[in-house]
Amino acid sequence: MSAASRPPAARLEPFRLRGANFNLLVLRLLDHRAEAVVPALGDQFRRAPGFLRFAPIVIGLDDIQAQPAEVDFAALAQGLRAIEIVPVGTTGGTPEMRNAAMGAGLPPLKLAGGKETDIPLAEAPVSTVAEPAPPLPPAPAAEPQPAGLGRPSLVVDQPVRAGQRIWAQGTDLIVIGTVNPGAEVIADGNIHVYGRLLGRAIAGGQSEMGARVFATHFEPELVSIAGYYAVRDGLGNAPIGKAVMARLVGEQMRFDPLG
Repeated sequence: MSAASRPPAARLEPFRLRGANFNLLVLRLLDHRAEAVVPALGDQFRRAPGFLRFAPIVIGLDDIQAQPAEVDFAALAQGLRAIEIVPVGTTGGTPEMRNAAMGAGLPPLKLAGGKETDIPLAEAPVSTVAEPAPPLPPAPAAEPQPAGLGRPSLVVDQPVRAGQRIWAQGTDLIVIGTVNPGAEVIADGNIHVYGRLLGRAIAGGQSEMGARVFATHFEPELVSIAGYYAVRDGLGNAPIGKAVMARLVGEQMRFDPLG
């Protein structure tokens, strides 16, 4: 058979849709006015250069004390993008508030669990009527584990360069080397830096108040635990350049020397 008479090769599928879970920060609006929120955020981020730069963020609506018509979601979204934050949707709030946000291109998002899964488009149901799900089998009893065991720590045995972001999901992060200025290390648990911590360290990513940040040379641009943070100019009497353990005492950041 000549090349001209061969049947055309099957075309590869142009895309696939997959369901996945992502850790996103929630910006809980305590003031509904964009002219109040955006400058305050911009001031915070100027004190911590690069913090959350181009990061996707969800807008929390539960604390807004205003009518939907009083909230200018379009101006809020535009203002956030102007300071290089990317709003991707909303969470919480009344149906009327969520509808108002959708008008500005901010859809409501729901928390979801589970692993990444394929979404079969051809088999997706057309009907919008939900059918009752079959009862789930009883979960097997979890075997007790010794305290402190869980997912193995993520170990990074090389310097973290400016612009890099490393996230230890569901575990601790251990960095053997320098976290350079402009780099970001994130962990749902504790962060250990056996080297110079010069960039940003964000521990307790799942609101774990007991998380801690350890560094043998403590000089961060920003350190955060469970959403509470301090920037370089707000470290107070922290022993800069020394071995330090950062932790929360109540809602206050405390910096204790090590050794």
